[in-house]
Amino acid sequence: MKFNRSIYLLFSLFFIGTLWSCLEPAEFPPEPVIAFESLTPKAEDAADLIIAFTDGDGDVGLDQEDTLDVFCPVGCEFYYNLFLEYYELQNGEWVYIPLDPEQGQIPFYYRVPRVTPSGQNKALNGEIKVDMPVYSLISEFDTARFEVKLVDRALNISNTITTPAFLKP
Repeated sequence: MKFNRSIYLLFSLFFIGTLWSCLEPAEFPPEPVIAFESLTPKAEDAADLIIAFTDGDGDVGLDQEDTLDVFCPVGCEFYYNLFLEYYELQNGEWVYIPLDPEQGQIPFYYRVPRVTPSGQNKALNGEIKVDMPVYSLISEFDTARFEVKLVDRALNISNTITTPAFLKP
């Protein structure tokens, strides 16, 4: 008796689908968890930062309209949801350098857009790519790094990660 290929293929797909449906859905904690992926210079004055993230309840990101209460644009701590704090290596010690917009320094704070998972499982995992300007602050020190954290809409704050050191342009 000759076995029909299409029946074999159909049976194989059914078997794989059955196994796939038995897999447990991804489960992550409700607060975001981030991990460093890369910091890649693109030009003399720009770089791409990529971080991996997970979030168990799927509430990462903000809509453009999210500008009320704690997300207000003036004086609210959580108008931004991705924070990169700038450090310089000064005489063998990492020193936090607060950036002051009134002095023409732009803090590395960003609004990650809302990510809406589909289906019943709201857990998210993915990557965030930040196209960031890199500029040289007036300083005698040439080595810098960032500490990064992500905040979700429930104001859960992620772990803090540190990028590798890099030479300033």
